[in-house]
Amino acid sequence: MAEQEHNGVNGFHSESEQGNQPVNGDASEAVNGNPSNGLRVTIEESASSAVNGGSPTNSMATPIRQRMERKKSSPMMPTFMVSAPGKVIVFGEHAVVHGKAAIAAAISLRSYLLVNTLSKSKRTVTLKFPDIDFNHSWNIDELPWKIFQQPGKKKYYYSLVTEIDQELVDAVQPFLADVSIDKPADIRKVHQNSAGSFLYMFLSLGSQSFPGCQYTLRSTIPIGAGLGSSATIAVCLSAALLLQLRTLSGPHPDQPPEEARLQIERINRWAFVYEMFIHGNPSGVDNTVSTQGKAVVFQRTDYNQPPSVRPLWDFPKLPLLLVDTRTAKSTAHEVAKVATLKKKHPQLVGTILTAIDQVTQSSAQLIEEQGFNTEDEESLSKVGEMMTINHGLLVSLGVSHPRLERVRELVDHEGIGWTKLTGAGGGGCSITLLRPGVPREKLDKLEQRLDEEGYSKFETTLGSDGVGVLWPAVLKNGMDEDEEGGMEIDLEKFLSADSNEALEKLVGVHGDRGEREGWKFWRVENRD
Repeated sequence: MAEQEHNGVNGFHSESEQGNQPVNGDASEAVNGNPSNGLRVTIEESASSAVNGGSPTNSMATPIRQRMERKKSSPMMPTFMVSAPGKVIVFGEHAVVHGKAAIAAAISLRSYLLVNTLSKSKRTVTLKFPDIDFNHSWNIDELPWKIFQQPGKKKYYYSLVTEIDQELVDAVQPFLADVSIDKPADIRKVHQNSAGSFLYMFLSLGSQSFPGCQYTLRSTIPIGAGLGSSATIAVCLSAALLLQLRTLSGPHPDQPPEEARLQIERINRWAFVYEMFIHGNPSGVDNTVSTQGKAVVFQRTDYNQPPSVRPLWDFPKLPLLLVDTRTAKSTAHEVAKVATLKKKHPQLVGTILTAIDQVTQSSAQLIEEQGFNTEDEESLSKVGEMMTINHGLLVSLGVSHPRLERVRELVDHEGIGWTKLTGAGGGGCSITLLRPGVPREKLDKLEQRLDEEGYSKFETTLGSDGVGVLWPAVLKNGMDEDEEGGMEIDLEKFLSADSNEALEKLVGVHGDRGEREGWKFWRVENRD
C-alpha cells in the first residue's frame, strides 16, 4: 500500500504541471488531463459563500452543477514516443541452461514506439508495426472489458502478475480471429501473438473509457537473432500505457536512483506479462535488461522458480561491433546438442560449464571494480580476454559455426578487438569488444569484407540506457525547426524513414554529439 500511495500521484510531468492525478480513476480523464481541479475550486468558493452568510446546502449544490455544465473538454495528451534497447548475452550462454550464471547487457540498437491519442469521437485502438507488415484496429467499446473487470481478475498498475489467466486469454481469442487473415500461417502467428499480448495488457490496465489511440512501432533490431526484439516491444507498450495512465513519476535529472528503479520495476512487471502471453514461461531476463538498461547477472537453479537477477547498475558503456551471420539457427537444437554431450561425458562437460561460470563471475567482479576504466586498454583487454576464453569453451561444446569463426578470423587479422559468439550459437550473431583508438580505416576495411561475405554488421554500444521517453515527440535535429523548439515527429515522418540509418537520424536517442535533447531516461546508476 505504501508503494501505491507513493507512486500513484504523479504522471510523466511534475505535479505542478499536471495537477493531482487520479490513481485508479476514469482512464479517459487520466489520459486527457486533470478532471478534479474545477470541482475543487467550486467547492472552496461555495464554502466561502456559506461562511459569509449563505446557506451551505444551496450555495454548494448550485455552483457545482453550473460549473460542471460549463466545464470545457480537457486537451488530448500530446503525441509522445517511448524507446527500449535490445540485448546480448555477454558471458555464460549454455552454462546458464545448466544452473550457472550468465551476464546479459543492453545494446544501443533500439525499438521506437510513437503514441498518438485520437479525438474523442474515434473509439479505436490500433497497432501498426510496419517493419513486419502488421496493422490492426479494434473498437474499444467492443472489447471484453466485463470479464477483465470482474472481482478477483481486475488488475491495477501496481499489481504483480506472476501467471497468465487462461480465462482472460480465452476472452481475448475472438478478437484475434481476423488479425492478418490474409498472411501466411507463420507470419500470422507472430502477428496474433503481438496482438494478443497487447490486448491482454491493455484490458488489464485500462478501462472502457480509455481514449482512442494508435501505437506505431519501428525497430533497428534484427528479428529472430537472439537480441530480444520481442521484449523491446513489451517494454515500449508497457511504458506507454503506464504513462498514459499517469502512474509513473519522472524521468527527470534530479530523480534519486532508488525512485527511478521503482518506476523501472513497474514497467518491467507489465512487460513481463506481455512476454508471458507469448512465451509461456520466459526467464524475464530480456525484458529486465531492456527496461533498466546496463546489464544483469542472472541464474536459474530451479526451473520451477523465477531466476535470480542481480542488476549491474554501474555497468559501463563499451564500444561493440555486432555481426549477424545471417545463418539460421535453432536454439532448441543447440541446447539439446550440449545436453546430449553432457549425458555422454558428464564429468568433462560439467567441468567446462563450471569454467564458463567462473568466467562469468570473474567478469562481473572485474567490471564492478572501482578502478575499471573504459578508456584504458588494459582494463578492456581483461574483459576481452574473458570473452576469448568464454568463446573457446563454447567451441569445445560444439555450438560455434564456420560463419562465426570467420568473423573471429577477420577481426583477429586486423587486430580490432575480442570476439565471441552470443546466444545459442550455431549461427546467429557474434559480438566484438573494440579496442580503444582503432583507426577508422581498419574498421572500414573489416566492414567491407563482412559486406562482401554476406554478413550484417552494426556498430553499437554495450551497456546502453534502458527505456526512454520523448515527451512530447519533438527533437532538435540541427535543422531550421530547432530555432522554433525543434521538429515534431509525426506519423508521416516516422513511417517514411526507409532504413535503420534514416530511423536513427530521425528519432534516435543518440546523435553525433551524444544523447539528443528531448529524450529522457530513468537514471538507475549510482551517483556519488
